[in-house]
Amino acid sequence: MEKEYQFKLVEGQFAPSEAGKVLFSLINNKINYHNLEKFSNQIRFDEDNLHSKTRLEILSEASAYIKDLISEASLKNMELKIEGVIQIVLLPKSKTEVDV
Repeated sequence: MEKEYQFKLVEGQFAPSEAGKVLFSLINNKINYHNLEKFSNQIRFDEDNLHSKTRLEILSEASAYIKDLISEASLKNMELKIEGVIQIVLLPKSKTEVDV
């Protein structure tokens, strides 16, 4: 039985500089998290964390794209409307080899 929850983390219209602070704060925290996960796996298991590596690439691309959007908004004297919803679903734990 799934349970689903949603929370609005960000909602509003922002000047480019404020939008940058909000968005880059979120992205940079995710980048830091995945950098630590990747480093931790390298130290503990001497292997790469492919999930974190992939997420870092995606987050870097998103960061560059957002930077361009903020620059465009700034040049055109526009604001950015941001709506950020986080969705959480509670699921039964899947069995792994360790659990069996």
